[in-house]
Amino acid sequence: MATSRAVAYLESRRNIAGSACGLAGLALTFTGAAGAYWPVVVAGLYGAGALIAPPERPAPPGFPGASARLEEVRGDFEELRGYLADVELSVTAAARLRELTVLLEALLDRGWRAELLAHDPEGAHVLARIVRRDLPEAVDSFVRARWWTRMTPGGEAPELHLERQLGLLRGEAERLAEGLREAEARRQASHTRYLEDRDGAV
Repeated sequence: MATSRAVAYLESRRNIAGSACGLAGLALTFTGAAGAYWPVVVAGLYGAGALIAPPERPAPPGFPGASARLEEVRGDFEELRGYLADVELSVTAAARLRELTVLLEALLDRGWRAELLAHDPEGAHVLARIVRRDLPEAVDSFVRARWWTRMTPGGEAPELHLERQLGLLRGEAERLAEGLREAEARRQASHTRYLEDRDGAV
């Protein structure tokens, strides 16, 4: 432990800065400017250099970036699709689910859309919430409610709730896609203004 601390100090910024100043003190000694007090001058310059050196900055935690988090959501989405393939749905619910999953697949594509989402933490959060919580919960609650409805008929059909939920989730995904489209449109307009301004400055 003591050896590792000593090695760490030898490699530290304080020691490097102090050593550089100490070498300057030795240079003064060789020129005769330090006189008989050269040990004090060298030690003082070393200490001064160690004090003015910038503090050591510990490395920040290596949390996964937005791209890595999106990759995790892609894996979860593939697992979710396997689960959804085993669920028996009405024709209308199946059509709405297909529309939603196609839109989610497009948003999770590894192309330029992923780059946009990587710079939109809120959008990435919305997408992850749909894939990991909202859609699985909607389908699972439908499966449970359908079983009870078959046991005790009556009340509103579970399919109607599921169809409404899938429509709401699709609307949320469409708003996310619209936000990304607007971001691209703003980027394009900004580049146009830049080119126009540059052309006017010539």
